[in-house]
Amino acid sequence: MFRTVAAVLLVSTALAGTAAHAQAPAPAAPPVKAAPLSALVAPVDIPYEKFTLPNGLTVITHTDRKAPIVAVSVWYDVGSKHEPEGKTGFAHLFEHLMFNGSENAPGDFFDPLRSIGATDLNGTTSYDRTNYFETVPKPALDRALFLESDRMGYLLGAVTQGVLDEQRGVVQNEKRQGDNQPYGLVRYKMTEGIFPQGHPYRHSVIGSMADLDAASLEDVKNWFRGHYGPNNAVLVLAGDIDAKEARPLVEKYFGKIAKGPESVLPKITVPTLGAPVREVMKDNVAATMIMKVWPVPGLNDPDSPALDVAMSAFGGLASSRLDNELVKKDKLAVQVSAGVQSLSQAGMLIVRAIVRPGVKTEVVEAKLDQMIADYLRTGPTADEVARVATTQVSGTIGGLESVGGFGGKAVTLASGQLYSNDPGFYKKELNALATMTPDRARAAAQKWMSRPAYTLIVENGQREGYEEAKAVAAAPAAPAAEVPFKGTRGAMPGVADSGAALQFPKVTHSRLSNGMELVYAQRTAVPVTQVSMVFDAGTAADVAGKLGTAGMTLALIDEGTTTRNSIAMAEAKEKLGMSMSGGNSPDQTTIGFEVPSANLTSATGLFADVLRNPAFDANELERVRGQVLAQIGQQRTNPQGLADMTLPPLLYGTDSPYAKLAAGVGDPAAVMAMKRDDLVAWRGAWLRPDKAKVFVVSDRPLAEVQAALNASLGNWQATGAAGTKRFPAQRATTAPKIVLVDRPNSPQSLIVAGQMTPVQAKSDTLAATTANTVLGSGFLSRINMDLREAKHWSYGAGGGYRLMENAVPYVISAPVQADKTGASIASLREQINGFLGKNGVTPVEFRRTIDGETRQLAGTYETSGAVLAAMRNNDFLGRPDDYQATLPQKYRALTTAQLDAAARATIDPNRFVYVVVGDAKVVRPQLDGLGLPVEVVSATPATAPTPAK
Repeated sequence: MFRTVAAVLLVSTALAGTAAHAQAPAPAAPPVKAAPLSALVAPVDIPYEKFTLPNGLTVITHTDRKAPIVAVSVWYDVGSKHEPEGKTGFAHLFEHLMFNGSENAPGDFFDPLRSIGATDLNGTTSYDRTNYFETVPKPALDRALFLESDRMGYLLGAVTQGVLDEQRGVVQNEKRQGDNQPYGLVRYKMTEGIFPQGHPYRHSVIGSMADLDAASLEDVKNWFRGHYGPNNAVLVLAGDIDAKEARPLVEKYFGKIAKGPESVLPKITVPTLGAPVREVMKDNVAATMIMKVWPVPGLNDPDSPALDVAMSAFGGLASSRLDNELVKKDKLAVQVSAGVQSLSQAGMLIVRAIVRPGVKTEVVEAKLDQMIADYLRTGPTADEVARVATTQVSGTIGGLESVGGFGGKAVTLASGQLYSNDPGFYKKELNALATMTPDRARAAAQKWMSRPAYTLIVENGQREGYEEAKAVAAAPAAPAAEVPFKGTRGAMPGVADSGAALQFPKVTHSRLSNGMELVYAQRTAVPVTQVSMVFDAGTAADVAGKLGTAGMTLALIDEGTTTRNSIAMAEAKEKLGMSMSGGNSPDQTTIGFEVPSANLTSATGLFADVLRNPAFDANELERVRGQVLAQIGQQRTNPQGLADMTLPPLLYGTDSPYAKLAAGVGDPAAVMAMKRDDLVAWRGAWLRPDKAKVFVVSDRPLAEVQAALNASLGNWQATGAAGTKRFPAQRATTAPKIVLVDRPNSPQSLIVAGQMTPVQAKSDTLAATTANTVLGSGFLSRINMDLREAKHWSYGAGGGYRLMENAVPYVISAPVQADKTGASIASLREQINGFLGKNGVTPVEFRRTIDGETRQLAGTYETSGAVLAAMRNNDFLGRPDDYQATLPQKYRALTTAQLDAAARATIDPNRFVYVVVGDAKVVRPQLDGLGLPVEVVSATPATAPTPAK
């Protein structure tokens, strides 16, 4: 089962779940040939230079000339662990405040960053640190450094009571949005269960509603003064730059910022529970979750890498002990996981199991306890340790293609410096992986897991009372001293146009021996190959009356072949460091893989085995059926899942193949009755070479890639009749209305609005989609700026065109606090009517949009994954291979009038149908004044269907 399919169950918990595989016997297949681990580790290198300014700012540079971009990453040594009692959530609140302008760059920071073409732009807060990052075209580096230095050294004059109240509201809606998910309150219970009162890691990063309510303007200013000086920060510049270029720029922008107080690490010990603790928690969930947690040492402790390996073998690999026993053999659980959440000064070892519906919780818990005890005696095998190491090293290699973002090279260097005083700490981690022994892994697991555990059981039922925010009293008028300062550093640096700097690789078309088209591009930044086989199928090709057949086929296709059972298949992929993925979009089915190129030949052999020889074993079918039914139940407890089930028939009409999207993972009755022959038939009609194209991005030359694919797929031939899709000539039109899906006790409402448009996916949509960057796409869109920044009723909202082959709807999504649901719909209508009426694209919005879209191209297509997605998208939409290279000229040719005309021709403000998922007793009275008919429907009960024994 591909991880993308299985991820539904644990979407709102901290660790992703693992895939599951059965143990049906199969004829022995020849062992896969894999490159030695040392050959994978050797090329991993991030050369860097480091210097420190007199004010204490640590600066690290890394040179990567593959694209004319520079990643800017600033890490502050302040996180939630530094927060005293009564001030929880301050570090995260300040992350938001520092995006809201500074003394010399007033207004939202996303505005100047958007106009320079910044990509991978964000900020995050954790228990240990706060970071800000963006990747910018090299000509925009001066502006990025100006902005980062201004919020470091010249911020407080811009922090007003209004800004504080605005971002307080945004953060509280971010909290509501997370809390509103199934299992959404687990994160609080987990840390409170293992860390004692007063421990710095006990409270959540986002903080409590009460502490956020109580935060005064002087509180937050004092928090900044105490923690955000240059001597408590690390600045990393990675990309088209070197230390010689960087030093004068950093000195120019950061050199005059005064030192602040030194950050003091809180005293943190790893606690040991005096006795096992067990709690039961009620939540709106479809399947019971068992979670066991132990406090463990932080990432610098010698036991940390050993614990990581031990837990990956126990419950992290696709072939883990937990999967093999609980999911496959005994079928007691539908999903399992084990892993370590490593923090700087401590960590959490977490083992989870999602109980198979119909199975008693105590049976699974007893089995889990037995397996833990057995594992502490035996530990992992040498083969398990080697597969863990290969899998993790492969993931590291792929992640280092990017210079910035959430996990690229700048992050690796900054985290090493901040947490371990060593930018090259990643090499120590890789060496620990490469030299790990079973005995070390077992000893670490025995040392820490033999201590008392905290156990949390989450079962279906009504949640306890939810802690809501209180209305914050209006602050008195600010004295003159609180008026934002006038700038003292002059204007922001200008930015030269760099749109022509896009370096999109040449795309080559050829064919395999069986005639299948091969679309190839070469990228040499990392020794990795990505392959994506795209079939003309998708959810629209699902079987009417048996919805879920397409999804079940994908869920089972890599669960064993005629020569390898599912465990053997999983182990073979792990030995190669190969990750395989698959999924259904409305129009296409995709199956692909990523692998270190040293193992390309063996990986294509496994890939071909999955495509050509799936066993669809009966025992596997029963096990996966239970997993999919649990996913269906979980989808029906999730606000987004409920909206996704409700909107498609309203948009497309019940007779359209796209109405099948409403089934989500599948129709439970159909999945319950599904037989092996159904899967074999669907695979034969749709997953066949005459319906496929293969897209590849690799560092290896075309000839080598083509030879590897030909060796395993070149003689693959289609047999039998191919499947066909039929769409009605007329698209359905639903009269405007509101459908309210009653989900009791929801602290937020999810508003989803949609309408069909006359847009053709394969037409020139650039003017319409560019206009939508102003209305609904991105942080600075009118919809988001209104609901999030102006009104702070939402953590984020937006809308856009969904380019499907036979329909292009425009869909808006807006999660909002429950008591503002009706007002939010009214605000959405006001924004849309204004934009499509007299308040079209302004000159400022136009210039910012065109500059941003043009300048961001080099950063947008930095990675192989982005190039692969663009190749597939160009093919699907009938665009030329060099479409991305033509975009600067196309954008510069657009006019404000064209954007306005495109939006007005494709969106009708009076034709939206609204789906609202929320608590009807709170929401229904708010909808009466909107002038639309309201239909109230019940959310599906949370109990997941139970397969027959």
